[in-house]
Amino acid sequence: MELFTYMEEYDYEQVVVCQDKESGLKAIIAIHDTTLGPALGGTRMWTYETEEAAFEDALRLAKGMTYKNAAAGLNLGGGKTVIIGDPKKDKNEAMFRAFGRFIQGLNGRYITAEDVGTTVEDMDLVYSETDYVTGVSPAFGSSGNPSPVTAYGVYVGMKAAAKEAFGTDSLEGKTVAVQGVGNVAYNMCRYLHEEGAKLVVTDINKDSVKKAVEEFGARAVDIDDIYDVDCDIYSPCALGATVNDETIPRLKAKVIAGAANNQLLENRHGDIIQDKGIVYAPDYVINSGGVINVADELLGYNRERAMKKVETIYDSIAKIMDISRRDQVPTYVAANRLAEERIETMRKSRRQFLQNGMNILSRGR
Repeated sequence: MELFTYMEEYDYEQVVVCQDKESGLKAIIAIHDTTLGPALGGTRMWTYETEEAAFEDALRLAKGMTYKNAAAGLNLGGGKTVIIGDPKKDKNEAMFRAFGRFIQGLNGRYITAEDVGTTVEDMDLVYSETDYVTGVSPAFGSSGNPSPVTAYGVYVGMKAAAKEAFGTDSLEGKTVAVQGVGNVAYNMCRYLHEEGAKLVVTDINKDSVKKAVEEFGARAVDIDDIYDVDCDIYSPCALGATVNDETIPRLKAKVIAGAANNQLLENRHGDIIQDKGIVYAPDYVINSGGVINVADELLGYNRERAMKKVETIYDSIAKIMDISRRDQVPTYVAANRLAEERIETMRKSRRQFLQNGMNILSRGR
């Protein structure tokens, strides 16, 4: 992998390689962009087949966080860490404390949090060495379980997408087909039920399905049948890539809005659903409630303030719809443009500020 060529092509700022022989730490911190503020992104621990695969994952995820944070309206850039190792066997206290010292050495350019393969307890160990970490235990001022907050963001984003498709953001009487009823989706279903939506649910976990049926009056269907449901909104909240060549012809929904990551198998599937007149709420925007919530910890966590910020996901989805119409592009492209336009506006502002400063200095001579 020609790392510098890749970094230059996709405009990465910094990659930090960290190793601690005693603890077995092998980590890669990728900082994509800090135009809007310090880079925020979680730490993933995974058994990568090669070091190159670990580098590629760190870089890809860091860029994704730049776009997610920018589209969410946060004054934060994008970064990510991957730790090479088996999260079930290779963890130890010394590893995460050593990692915390590496983060501290970046002096605030990068702020981490938990991700796949890491836990709140791991972040507590990182916190013992640095303040540049979020998602720690509530005893240290954390916001606690982010699932209800993420769910609320998906709910308000769904309402914005519904307004685009149906002319009203009311979900009363709308049928929502929910794929996966985990922690986030369960809380989302509660919001939908309280508004009077009709729920159709599926999940490999039968207990989760049973709970939704009993508490929200949901109708249960088999895993593969969720794509054929006669519904207004399809809400993917489990695995990614469920919008693909096989499923698109089966979908009857006018809106796709859910909590899952990477819902489109390929970008071209976003083009296809756009052509079919289906309104798609881009996943990294609608599910950004979690990162908005942990970002508030940097200010001294205030739940009311965090929830107010999460409500702006509605506005972000509405802006994406506006850009989609303005530029005649699918919404997944419009979401990227929303993020890119915000970053470019800040870059121009900084350049102008610096130019003004140089002009003042030159006049002073």
